[in-house]
Parts: sequence; structure tokens; C-alpha cells
Amino acid sequence: MREKDSESEITRFKLCWQRNKDAVQEEGEMETESQEQADSQSSEMLVLTPRNPIRGSSRTLRSGATARIEEEAEPVNLKPLQVVLQKVKADLDLKQRKMKKEEEEEEQNEEEEDGTEHQETPRSIMVPPVVKEGLRPAIYSLQKLRVKIPEEPRKRPMWRELPEIPTGRKTSKGTLARVRPSSGLLLCLLLATVLLLALLGWYLLGSGQVALPTAAWGLVGLLKVDWIYSSLPWQQEACQDDCKLTLVESIPIGLSFSKGAPRHVSIYNGWVDLLDQANHTVEIAAFYFTLRGSDLSQGDPSASQGEQVFKQLAGLKSRGITLKIAVNSPQQSENDTDDLANSGAEVRHVFLKNLTGGIVHTKVWVVDGRHVYIGSANMDWRSLTQVKELGVVLSNCSCLARDMDRIFGTYWYLGAEGAALPRRWPGRYTALSSKEQPLRLKLNGIEADVYVSSAPPSLCASGRTSDLSAILSVIDDAEAYVFISVMELVPLCQYCKPPRFWSTIDDRLREAACQRNVSVRLLISCWEHSYRPMFVYLKSLSVLAEHPLHCNIEVKIFKVPATEQQKKIPFSRVNHNKYMVTDRIAYIGTSNWAEDYFVRTAGVGLVINQTGVARDNSGTVQSQLKAVFERDWTSIHALRLDSEEMKQECLWHREGA
Repeated sequence: MREKDSESEITRFKLCWQRNKDAVQEEGEMETESQEQADSQSSEMLVLTPRNPIRGSSRTLRSGATARIEEEAEPVNLKPLQVVLQKVKADLDLKQRKMKKEEEEEEQNEEEEDGTEHQETPRSIMVPPVVKEGLRPAIYSLQKLRVKIPEEPRKRPMWRELPEIPTGRKTSKGTLARVRPSSGLLLCLLLATVLLLALLGWYLLGSGQVALPTAAWGLVGLLKVDWIYSSLPWQQEACQDDCKLTLVESIPIGLSFSKGAPRHVSIYNGWVDLLDQANHTVEIAAFYFTLRGSDLSQGDPSASQGEQVFKQLAGLKSRGITLKIAVNSPQQSENDTDDLANSGAEVRHVFLKNLTGGIVHTKVWVVDGRHVYIGSANMDWRSLTQVKELGVVLSNCSCLARDMDRIFGTYWYLGAEGAALPRRWPGRYTALSSKEQPLRLKLNGIEADVYVSSAPPSLCASGRTSDLSAILSVIDDAEAYVFISVMELVPLCQYCKPPRFWSTIDDRLREAACQRNVSVRLLISCWEHSYRPMFVYLKSLSVLAEHPLHCNIEVKIFKVPATEQQKKIPFSRVNHNKYMVTDRIAYIGTSNWAEDYFVRTAGVGLVINQTGVARDNSGTVQSQLKAVFERDWTSIHALRLDSEEMKQECLWHREGA
């Protein structure tokens, strides 16, 4: 229908065009004849006439005849050809707009009908518009061919197309240049990803219970990601870096010093104060528990202090305080630990002999994650009244307490049923202090660098300084003197089968005394369980001071006096100290100085460096410990190695240590 209407309109347009063209030609001929007559009659003047739109002339010759003709002639009513054409064109434009509007309305109606099925005809196969006859035959034929292509309906998208957002930046020429991420950003993302993966691997595999090849564990170690775990927000707490340090001692009954000799708070009072301060947790790592005199057939009055400590430990549960005990196993007597377990304590027995071939020789308390005790005293009533002991109590020292708690955690881990030594300790046991990165604290208001060492190396988590390394570094650091007070100093692996020579500490002592001229003083203990070959070794050190060597080294033997009644108390009357002090550093440990204690047996050490403080400052730990050593060294209980009294008291053979 549209094609027929278009053809009829074109036909009408052609007819109208022809009529208008004929009329214009007739008007032109008539005007030409009239003009010729006027020109022939007029010969005198020119007159202005209305502008002729066809000829464009605005002047004619005016004469009397012309004037008469204009007055008598009728005006011409025919329109110019240009006006006619404009009108025709306007009519055609109006009709075309009307037709186009009708077509758009029809297309819109068709789209609405198709929209109910969510389909629309692809543009590539839509019916083309009507082709006029005046178009080229080739295009007309192509359009006819496209009409015959069947429609392939497709689903109509339910969303409208959004304008494309330019992913670029404008250049100086106004064009868009694609923005690429900077290399720095990519590097940061890569490093963050690697660190996260390393941390995840360490957390999942760090327990050592996952079987991985040795090379794989070596790679994990090379990543050095333990510090990340320690730096996590939930691992960090507010640290009390202004600690109160108290040197504590046990002076056996009957052991006296000269008037004015330094004395310190007793270990018994130090333990009781810690238990009184406890609010949440008390953790104890110990060699054994015999706080009550039940190990003696008739008991002993001096056991009262130990019994009081046991009573307070048993009463912690009623105060809502958790007591955790990691104790070496087997013990000679388990009465104390069994009774404490019955009173609510959590007790784990650590069979370290099955794991490393040694024992748990540690003596450590951690209270509420804030207070710490470390020293030579065992959980034994004799350590409070019958044995000479030395230790230190640190109060309100959460940084150090949290680090010590991680060492306790290794014993607790190994005390679990079926526990085995991990290939690498999990990140939660990572050291918070070391020789390379000590804790920066204030001890009684005096700045100090402090770290905790541990033995054996198989129980040292990542970052932990081994106890032997700490001792050697303290000796090497000394410039003026090295004072050592230990129960045993033996250059052997004493409990190896067969025993073997071990010269690690011996070499450092000889070097300090003979090469660096550092004053080396050794105060070693003598009791009925002393290892006799030790005195022969000590004599080999003392002869270095003789001519012609003149090495700066001295050796004395400390003997605790005992009455006949006191001699009946087993494993008592001995100087059990385990400390070292130099002109720069103080060291307090829990181990005897033989290879076994550093490669198989569990022990800890506390290293305190207050080098930046004036040496005459009596408030430093180093000055206090030096005063204790000099008190013992100059006392009547310190015997020269070649004295007759020493030979009578100490030179007999007894097994044990």
C-alpha cells in the first residue's frame, strides 16, 4: 500500500509541475509583447515600475502613452516560478514527514508486540525501508533479496546499554591514553602476596607435624617470616618496660658471712610474693617437686617453708587461678605433683629423655604473663633452707614474661600425650628476644638490654639464642674480669657413653685469661656428689697462673658447712649457684657447665647488659651480682684448690652430679 501511495503522489506532483510550467511560459510571452509595445511608444523618459521578479528589471521608459497604458492595463496575478516551486517543495516535505511519522508509529507498535516475548529482530536481517524507483537497480535488487531472508528472533536484553566509560587519561592532544598500573604498585602487590603465602605456610606447616622434605623446611627457614607472626596485632600486647628486679637468694641454715656482707631477699619470700600477686595464671617449669618433707622418713623442721609454698599452690584453684606445671619425668617421687593435680592443677610430665636423651633442668615461673622467676632453685624444700641458691624475680615485666612464657610453651607442648620434637617450632613459640635483638627495658629505672637463652638447640624456636652461645658471647665480651659461680664445670660430655672431651667453654676461658689478660675467677662447688675428675681439670686451669705463663686465672672451691644432723639430709649442703658476671654483663642460668646440659638437657639463661650505665652504679644487676660473688670469694667457705682442707673435704670419688 505504501508503494502505491508513493507512486500516486509522484504522479500528481508531475502533473502539477507541468501545469505550473505552462502557465509561467504564457505569462512570460504576454509580458514580452506588452513590453515591446511600451518600448516602441515611449521615447521621452524613464519611469520606475514595480520590480519584475522574473526579469529583474525595475526601470521602464515613461511617456504619456506608457502612463495611459499602465492606468488602463489590468495587474498581472501570476506568481513567480520560484514561489511556486517553494510551495510545492513545502507540500512534499510535509507529506514526507507525515509518512515518516506514520511509519515510526507502526514500527513502535510492532516492537511493543514483540517485547512481550522479550525478542527483537537483529539489525542485520531487519526489513529494509521502501526503495524508490529512482535508486540504482543494483541496490534495489539487493534490498529485495534481503527482504526474503527469514527472520531469526533473539532474546531482547532486559537492561539498557550504558555508555562506555573511558579507561584512560587525556593527553595534551585531547585523546585518551590507556592508563597502566605503575611498576611500584605491582611490586608492592607481589611482595604482599609472597609474605601472606609465606606466613600462611609457616602457620600451617610450622608445627612440624606435616611431613615435608628437609629441603622444603630449609626453604621455610630461609623465608624468615617468624617476625611477621610475632608482629600480628593479636600477638602484640602493651609491654611494661619499666620492670622491678629483685635479686633473691637462699642461704642454708648454718652458713654465715662476715658482718656487712650483702644479703638479698630470700627465694622463699620471692615465691610467696609471686603467688600473692597472682590473679589469673601461674606456670612452673621444674626438674622435680618435693616441697614437702615427705621424702624423709621422719621429716625435718626446715621443710616448713616448702610446705607453705605447696599449700599456696594447692589453694590457687579456689582463688580462680590456673596452675600449669611442666615437670621432668620420671621423678623419684610424684606425690607432690599428684596431689597438686588432685587440687585442680594441670600437670604435664615431659619425658625429655625419650626425645633428646636429657632431662628438664629448668627452674622458671611465669605469673599472669607479667612476673617472672628464674634461678637455680628447684621446687624442693631443701632449695629454701638447706642449699645455697641464687635467682632473680622480675615484676611488672610483661615483655620478658611473654618471652619466657614461650619457652614454657615448648615444655607444655612436649608434655602432651604422644608429643614429638617438631622439625621447626610453630610461630607462636618464636623468640621475642635474642642476642642480636634484645629487649630494651628499664630495670629499677636503669636502662638495660635483656634477652633469654635456651637449651638444647632442638628446643629453641626460631630467633632464640642457644644457652651455650649466650655464655660464650658473655665471656668474649668481657674486658676486665669474668667471675663464674657454678656447681660444676667439666670439659666433658659427662653422661655420654663413652664420655668424650668437650673444650668449648674451656677454650674461651683460657683465651680470655692468657691472651686478653682478663681476670678469670672460678668458684666451683664441693659436696659428696661432686665429680672427682672435675678437680683434676680445675687444677689444669690454675697452673696457667704459674711461671712462666702468668695467665690471669684463679680457682676456688666453695664448701657449705654441715653438722652431723644436716649431713643426714640427702642432696643438701651445696652451693647450687649458676651465674656469671663480667665488667659489662650479668648472666643467671639454670644449667651446670658441661656439654650434656647444653646439647641434651633443657635449661634457660637470662642475660642483662647495662653497659651504658656508670660502672660504679650500685643499682645495676651487674654490680649487685659482682658484690655477691666477691662476698662468697672472700668468705671462709671458699677454699683454695691446693689447700689441705679442700683435699680432705672434696677429694673422694662419688658418682652423681
